[in-house]
Amino acid sequence: MLGKFDIARALREISQLMTLKGETPFKARAHETASRAVEQLSEEKLAELVDQKRLTELDGIGDSLAAKITELRLTGKSMYLEDLRASLPQGFVELSRVPGLGPKKVQILTRDLGINTLAELEAACVAGRLGAVKGFGEKTQANLLDGVRQLRTRADRILLVDAMVAGEPLIAWLRESPAVARAELAGSFRRWRETVADLDIVVATDDGHAVMDRFAAYPEVGAVESRGDTKCTVRLKSGLQVDLRVLPPADFWTALHHFTGSKEHHVRLRGIARGLGLQISEWGLHKLDSDGQPAEKLLVDSEEALYRHLGLQAMPPEMRENQGEIELAEQHRIPTDLLDEGDIRGFVHCHTNFSDGKNTIEQMARAADALGLQYLTITDHSPTASYAGGVDVKRMRTQWDELERVQSLVKVRLLRGCESDILEDGALDYPDEILEKLDVVIASVHNRHGMDSDRMTPRLLRCMRLPIFKIWGHPLGRLLNKREPFDCRVEEILDALAASQGAVEINGDPHRLDLEPQWIRAARERGLKFVVSCDAHSTAALGYTKFGVHLARRGGVRKGEVLNTLSAADFQKAVRPT
Repeated sequence: MLGKFDIARALREISQLMTLKGETPFKARAHETASRAVEQLSEEKLAELVDQKRLTELDGIGDSLAAKITELRLTGKSMYLEDLRASLPQGFVELSRVPGLGPKKVQILTRDLGINTLAELEAACVAGRLGAVKGFGEKTQANLLDGVRQLRTRADRILLVDAMVAGEPLIAWLRESPAVARAELAGSFRRWRETVADLDIVVATDDGHAVMDRFAAYPEVGAVESRGDTKCTVRLKSGLQVDLRVLPPADFWTALHHFTGSKEHHVRLRGIARGLGLQISEWGLHKLDSDGQPAEKLLVDSEEALYRHLGLQAMPPEMRENQGEIELAEQHRIPTDLLDEGDIRGFVHCHTNFSDGKNTIEQMARAADALGLQYLTITDHSPTASYAGGVDVKRMRTQWDELERVQSLVKVRLLRGCESDILEDGALDYPDEILEKLDVVIASVHNRHGMDSDRMTPRLLRCMRLPIFKIWGHPLGRLLNKREPFDCRVEEILDALAASQGAVEINGDPHRLDLEPQWIRAARERGLKFVVSCDAHSTAALGYTKFGVHLARRGGVRKGEVLNTLSAADFQKAVRPT
């Protein structure tokens, strides 16, 4: 009998294999969506739904998916998954993870060159063996070699959203123990990094052994890998490593701080501390004696107090990367009005079943109403995105009629828009007479990601210079752990957008999280405005906005720099295309 994480992993594999076989994208996405739905259930609720045959009550799970989940739960396997695995050649899945290797090219490698593993592909690229095969020139070999090596560096990292699914129930489990005075997730998770290698938990307690016993007894723990006086490491059934640190309550804040910031951030802070005759560690902040040894322990009852002892302005966890935040803190120039989740007043970049969204306009609107925000932009895909059910002009007019009908049923303001493809020549994918009737235009690249910088940059420059207001959507097109950002001269494009009319999207989809903080800072330097979006393809994905908020905070974005902190009327005025 499989638990929820094993079932979710199997559903994700089905989705991946269906995509590789060229199955309908909608069907593959349905399995991915189902995997998330299963992960969000408690084990008790999953067992109840399976036993009572009520899985179809879950959003997006029909009879076929319910049958697969039930089979996985009760038998530990899926005949459908096994048939999918058997239908693909040896090495097909592993090689397909390499950027630039689609199913057809993988077939050539396995059939003509006998390459079945990443190691074999790497060796063939280094030796130049691929050059004998049509379509695998010197540049392609170099790109594939780079792709293989990138895969190695990220192989053990999981998406932040998946870490959240694993970590938040575990923290809740620990907090139920009377021995726990305070428990927090730390590490790159607390910094809201896009991916994490493991989870760190810091607990304040006077009974470390009781907390470790509770930790080891968590139902999703697969193995206890090590246990000492202050640290316990487990491996969850999902494969994720979790490190627990237990400390007396008096040391909690220095420990939480120590296990939150990046290594580079802490190296800088330790140097500052030494210059002040102090030593900072997880065990507290100490004055040094004349021999340079720790002596008097200073009171640290918050992270703010710790920074204050160092003569620094406090900085939020998201910024602790040694990327300029320490210099700002020395000058007390960390913005005090950084964007916060509560500042967002409207959901931007939302898809419905008019294109590749799962829910209707009415379902999306009612969900937005329930969440209490003021407005919702409906920005379905444009015609060129045929794979995503792109909306042609005729269907767009039908969509406008539906928006008008639904508007009479809800409080949330519905804004009509589009996510227009940026075509290969830099044009947008609708005629001007349509664009000028919209409230909001998101301009995004959805094809030909492999263009080199000398072709992609002019493509984007032409779009950014168009004399309409447009939002540059998921700007560099990355898919975390799947596709690297496309190649372009980002600063040139930001310059062009700053000289034109437009804003930059900070995309909150946890599979994208685009732009990276360095480019957010570059956009801020040019005075550009932002929208923080959810890129929602379902009602549940409206919650992705929070990921965008914390990504914005990593780049130092202030509330006043984000257009969807405005009221509905002011937002509509600010982003109107013409």
